Amino acid sequence: MKDGEILQRISELVDEEHSLRERLVAGELTSEEEHNRITSLEEQLDRCWDLLRQRRARRDVGEDPDFASPRPADEVENYMQ
Repeated sequence: MKDGEILQRISELVDEEHSLRERLVAGELTSEEEHNRITSLEEQLDRCWDLLRQRRARRDVGEDPDFASPRPADEVENYMQ
C-alpha cells in the first residue's frame, strides 16, 4: 500500500468508529457488539499507522518505502510490553 492508500484506509476506519458510536447511542447495536468491533478497528488502525511509520522511516534513510510490510496485530499491539 502507498501512503495515500494507507491514509485513506485510516480515514475509513475512523469514520466507521464514529458510525459505531452513533449507532450505539441510537440503540441500533449493543455495547458488546460496539466494543468488539471497536477493538478490531483499533487493531487495524494501529497496524495502518505502524505501516505508515515504517514507510516514512525507510524514506527518511533513503530506502524504498515499498519494502515496508504490515506487521501482525499481536506484534504491533505489544510494542510497549
